[in-house]
Amino acid sequence: MDTLKEYDIQFVGLKLGKHSFTYSIEDTFFEKFQYEDFQSIHCKVDLVVVKKATLIEFHFSANGLATLLCDTSNEPFEQTITNTLDLIVKFGDTFNDEDEAILILPHAEYQINIAQYIYETIVLAIPIKRTHPGLKDGSLQSKVLDKLKELEIKEHETTDPRWDKLNELLTSKKL
Repeated sequence: MDTLKEYDIQFVGLKLGKHSFTYSIEDTFFEKFQYEDFQSIHCKVDLVVVKKATLIEFHFSANGLATLLCDTSNEPFEQTITNTLDLIVKFGDTFNDEDEAILILPHAEYQINIAQYIYETIVLAIPIKRTHPGLKDGSLQSKVLDKLKELEIKEHETTDPRWDKLNELLTSKKL
């Protein structure tokens, strides 16, 4: 991930207190992670870094729009992206990222690459089930939806008489 050097924050040179950073995230950012679950994305990530004497707090806030494909109709739609992520960086003898909210860096470290945390902030804002808004309110017109309606089983349809006879055998056997 050497191509993500613009997301390196050198915390050694930062004074104690609050520092703000803003990143504009586009499709090329996710290409570096080989993430292809959406067609396009335009997102702004605001980062507030609070440097204290013994630790550093990172607060990521992502807002934007992603163009996704609906799971049912495969039609594209825009999904609002809104999410936050908090990270605390402490210093210790060895690197440890087992806890998702606390990162321990060796004392000798002087910078951190935040690209992975930006990636996680945005990806976790994308819903697991992607449903086109027109699907919910009935305004979406799609060939896929028309075919699904055509293949839908209707309760009032008559059943095959051969199955009715078999069902009679099953119900009479229980009596």
